[in-house]
Order: sequence, then structure tokens, then C-alpha cells
Amino acid sequence: MSLLSHLARRDFLKLGAGAAVGLALPRPALASTEGKAKQVILVNLTGGLSHLDSLDMKPEAPAEVRGEFTPRQTTLPGVQICEHLPLLAARMRHWALVRSLSHGENGHLPGTHRLLTGSTMPNQRQTDLDNVLSRRDWPCYAAGLNHLRPRKDGIPNGVVLPHALIEGPLTWPGQHAGFLGPGADPMLVAQDPSAPNFKMDAFALPDGTDPVRVEGRRGLLEQLESTGTGDPAFRDHQRRAFELLNSGRVAGAFRLDREPNKIRDRYGRNQFGQSLLLARRLIESGVPIVQANMGIVQSWDTHVDNWGKLKTRLLPWLDQSLAALVDELDALGRLSETLVVVSGEFGRTPKVSTLPGETIPGRDHWARVYSGLFAGGGVVGGRVIGKSDRSGTSPVTTSYTPFDIGATIYRALGVDPESEIRDPQNRPTRVCPGTPMDILFQNK
Repeated sequence: MSLLSHLARRDFLKLGAGAAVGLALPRPALASTEGKAKQVILVNLTGGLSHLDSLDMKPEAPAEVRGEFTPRQTTLPGVQICEHLPLLAARMRHWALVRSLSHGENGHLPGTHRLLTGSTMPNQRQTDLDNVLSRRDWPCYAAGLNHLRPRKDGIPNGVVLPHALIEGPLTWPGQHAGFLGPGADPMLVAQDPSAPNFKMDAFALPDGTDPVRVEGRRGLLEQLESTGTGDPAFRDHQRRAFELLNSGRVAGAFRLDREPNKIRDRYGRNQFGQSLLLARRLIESGVPIVQANMGIVQSWDTHVDNWGKLKTRLLPWLDQSLAALVDELDALGRLSETLVVVSGEFGRTPKVSTLPGETIPGRDHWARVYSGLFAGGGVVGGRVIGKSDRSGTSPVTTSYTPFDIGATIYRALGVDPESEIRDPQNRPTRVCPGTPMDILFQNK
């Protein structure tokens, strides 16, 4: 598939002047902000990780709350996490574990929009069938960065992998540039990096294409730009395509077959592991934001067989791939400049339940309190921030929202979250309404 084919899938990106709402908007001067990170990897636990069965266990709670897993001691005195996260437990020196994430949206689609954009969905609709991907959405982080800090070197400001969040008729909101228009959309990798035939041929000319003719088209584009002839939005798309074809650095990042087998094995020969390996290679190539969707849509949405799914696949795969990622970033000297954020759109209910017609119990959606992990990019690791109550129902200390995560991501990259963008009505507004989580970077 070509890049344009990938980006056109299910309206993830509709190319053309008619859809380019945001391209004509004025770009304000970027506020001066010092950021310690050059890149961000957002590990999206799509569907919502059960905090009670992973990062914030309650072994003293009643059975209907504590669940089936046993906690294990981490390298931090008095701090325990799930028995099925042994590699994470051994590497807590790198991580800040936040146990007081919280917001008020228990729906997957608007909750995901908050996580991926750092903002509330504009004009939130009444049903899931209405709350699908839309050019009314707030821009994702890569799009906001692209709008405020555009680049012309062929390196995309963001890559989403290994798939878009699509479930039947629903394409989840918040995944692209929204009202900023398709010119700011991140690049989509719609393939499983663990597949034997994985390749990203968006960087190759289609079979039968004459390179001489392509160069002629590039020359024509330059002439049109110099004279102001033609549609500006369409010229911008063409320019991006030419830049991408010339970007050998990014093209090389997708050649996972060049990675030593021992490294690929270290990450795990599964979708989680190879996606985070690819994320590491992409940030090495200069891509500033990589969003890795861990699992198919709603993988972590464990209404049924919560403990079976977590034990046999989800937690072991996440544990192995995160350990390999932070180990490599640390060994390569890149952890200090790469912010890693691990979060779902919410957590799971404190009380175990069984859905009608099912026999194996699970947990439902719970946004009132949940947990996330932060490392690198100046984050002071080796500590726990925040606390939930005895049943994991509510925060009992300062809580932090997805909006605050978004502001933290922007600030880490040197973008002031108060930087101005224009909404669809051309009104000035902040790129992110949250407050940066300064506590992550404070040594106390």
C-alpha cells in the first residue's frame, strides 16, 4: 500500500482541498518553553487496563474487589504490583507510577478522545454511532505539534501503529488532526509489525512508475509554488508525498528485518513487542511522537474473563515489551530525551461482575480512578505518585486528568500547552486545556 492508501482507510485521512479545513488557519508564534524530551512514545492500552489487577492492587480488600491475582514486591520498598509484571517490578527505578489518574467519562470513544488529544470532544454526540472519527474532533498531539511546529524534511511529526482504532462501524475519535485538517494528520501504519511479511512501502514508488516522470512532476510542483498557481492545500499534500519518498531515515526505520534476532526476541515476537521495537526505531529516525496502540481495539476491555486475558497474553506481552523498550532506550542514552507514557482511557470497576449470558466474570469501565506509567524525558523515576482509596474506587490525593497528560506531553516537547490554535469557528483557543504534571519532573 502507498502512504495515501494507508491514510485514506475508513476516513482516517481524506486527502484533498475540500477536507483541509485547518490548512488555511494562521499559525501563531510558538511560545518559548523549555522541554527536556525530543520524542514521546504514547503506549495506548486501548480499552482500559484494570488498575486493580496490575498497578494498584488491593490485597486486603474483599474478594469481589481484589480479584484473582497476587501482588509482588517491586524494587521500591513497600510498593507492590501484579505478579504477572515481574520485569516491570524489577525496573521501577525508571518509572513514575501514578495511581490517581481520574476523569468523568466512562465511554470508550469520548474517553479515548481525551487520552489522544488532551481535550474534551467538541460537540460530543448522544450515541457511540455518532461519536465516530470526525473533522470536528480536537487534534491529536502529533497534529497539534505539526500545526505549531511544521517541518519540511520528510519526517512525519507523528506515526500511529500498528493499526487505527476501528471496531465494526465505529472509527474511534481523536486519532487524527480533526479540525486542523488532513495536512496535519499523523502517518498511519495499518499492519502488524510482527507479521513475517511486514513492510512499509509508502516510501517506495508504485510498480511501473517512471522515476524521471516523478522528478518532472516535482519540478512542476516547484514552478506552481513559485508562481502561486494551483490549490495551496493540494500542493501541500504533494510536497509532503515527495518529502516522504526522499526520507531515507524514516524508510529505514521500518526495516525490522535488519534488526538482530536477539533484539527482536527481547521485545517479544508478538504485536506488542514488535510495535514497541518499531516505535523505538522511529524515534531514532527523528519522528517526535509515536502512538502505539497495544492490542486490537478494546483488547483491555475485560468485561469477560478479565484474569484469563490479563494472565495469558496482555500483561506478559506488555511486561516484556516495556522492559525491552526502557532497557534499550537507557543503554542507547535516549531515555533522558524520550518521554514514555503508558495509559488506557480509564480503569476498571472495583467490583467484579458477570455480564448477562456470560459465565466468566470481569470488570466494567471506571474512569473515577486508574493508574498510568511515565518514564524518561526528565521524569524522576523510582516512585509512586498519588493514591486511591482502599477499594480502588476514588483518588484520595491530588488527581490528574488526560488533559494534564496532554499538557505534559506538549510541555515535554517544548510546546506551551497554552499555545494558540483556531477552532472551526476561527476562534482562538489553547491547544490543550490541561496543566502539565510538574510533579513527574520534581525530585521529591
